Amino acid sequence: MNDFTHLDDKGKINMVDVGAKTVSHRTATARCIVHLPAEVLSKLSGGDIQTKKGSVFQTAIIAGIMAAKKTGDLIPLCHPLGLEHCNVHISMNGQNELVIDCTASITAKTGIEMEALVGASIAALTVYDMCKALSHDIVIKETKLIEKTGGKHDFKRA
Repeated sequence: MNDFTHLDDKGKINMVDVGAKTVSHRTATARCIVHLPAEVLSKLSGGDIQTKKGSVFQTAIIAGIMAAKKTGDLIPLCHPLGLEHCNVHISMNGQNELVIDCTASITAKTGIEMEALVGASIAALTVYDMCKALSHDIVIKETKLIEKTGGKHDFKRA
């Protein structure tokens, strides 16, 4: 029954006890892909989109970092963590898409991948919010963990 870490042996929800875990340096990188329609792409200039609200990419970067810091408040069973580092990077690929990467790190008893996933997700939602006046055809296509290190198991997406 207990394949899920957030369920006890009776199937009841609980927060994972990390008290006995070993402290290690942990990093995680998550990615969101955002498809931008032509109406939004036409506003891309100098590696960013400027709106009446300001720089889209710079605002999304700040929002992603702020969200990563609040992950424990947003995801019910996540441990509140004090991030040691968080970076959000936004670039274009060759398919009219933004690639939003969020990398977070900490030295702690529990992992940081949820913080990276939340950071990338909120950065993507911020792009949507700031550009929706141009088009509602913006699509946040995927959100995924790219890699994590530290703890019991490392992971790297092929």
